[in-house]
Amino acid sequence: MAESTTTPAPAASSTAGTATAPYAPPERPINVAILGAGRIAQKMATTLTLMAQDPTYRAYAKPYAVASRDQARADEFAQQYGIPVAYGSYAQMLDDPEVDLVYIATPHSLHAEQAIACMEAGKHVLVEKAFTVNAEQAQHVIDVSRQTGRLCAEAIWTRYMPSRAMIRRLVEDGTIGDVCAISANLSYPTTHKQRIVDPKLAGGALLDVGVYPLNFIDMAIGGDGGGRSIARMETAMIPYKTGVDAQSTTTLFYDDGVMAVSTCSLLAVSDRDGAIWGTDGYLMCRNVNNVERIDVYDKDHALTRSIPVPAQLTGYEYEVAACASAIAAGSPECPDMPHADTLRMMRLLDQIRERWGLRYPCE
Repeated sequence: MAESTTTPAPAASSTAGTATAPYAPPERPINVAILGAGRIAQKMATTLTLMAQDPTYRAYAKPYAVASRDQARADEFAQQYGIPVAYGSYAQMLDDPEVDLVYIATPHSLHAEQAIACMEAGKHVLVEKAFTVNAEQAQHVIDVSRQTGRLCAEAIWTRYMPSRAMIRRLVEDGTIGDVCAISANLSYPTTHKQRIVDPKLAGGALLDVGVYPLNFIDMAIGGDGGGRSIARMETAMIPYKTGVDAQSTTTLFYDDGVMAVSTCSLLAVSDRDGAIWGTDGYLMCRNVNNVERIDVYDKDHALTRSIPVPAQLTGYEYEVAACASAIAAGSPECPDMPHADTLRMMRLLDQIRERWGLRYPCE
């Protein structure tokens, strides 16, 4: 996910119900190791600690280990979050047979190599977005998943959240009529973060925050099985001084006439809204990076419903529970973000960058 500049969704009102886990739990909680010790890793550590204390989620997973390239940093991280095991190298983690699932929380440019190493060592992997630098790398990682029988899932958390199904139901039941257009944006000022602006680490707005509006569009349009395909694309970006993309806009024209616009920036603060416009009204989804509520408007722009999402621990618990359930079922992928969806989105990111003429040194 984007760095923890995102405000978690608030606890829901009584009309939204309480946190639920729509996944079959494993026979025992899986041991999760965190690879990396940055801010995203800290959020996952918090999540795993909360899951272990929660009556709903304690059956799925527990924090077991953290791996860093520095033993002192790993020790400090483990002590801060109450994690039992700390490794001063990634190799030590790979040699530990007690590790079930590795959450990979390193820069994009390292994901493919690390995911493959983990799976070849017998570990399942949950890989932060962007899944890899490009679709070629993604295909290689998924091939190894299939060869080893290890689960490999992309940690695009919005794919696993209850808000996804809530939005789809509103689209499919005709609440706003026929969908004509979609708009989504996500932007944070993050140029102070080295990994964001470094081309060697596959930095830039697109792979960091741009994946969220594009995934929102894909879910809303039914790209994960809705029968539509992209007929035409227009895109443009403004580069940062280091050469990565600073901000961009992409318009997708689908074969049935629906239009969708995605905007992202690492310079600006945006409203983060996702809008789905139909013939009889529209939906406003507040914060496409972690939908807090869905506002339903009729054709006269009158607010007819404001629907909060279920309460959550941090929002990460859904993807962890999904992985634990898939591992128990012997599946190499999660149904919420199957390999085909990951590959489709990675190919779209490649196509966008190709239009810009943007390649990373690691390519």
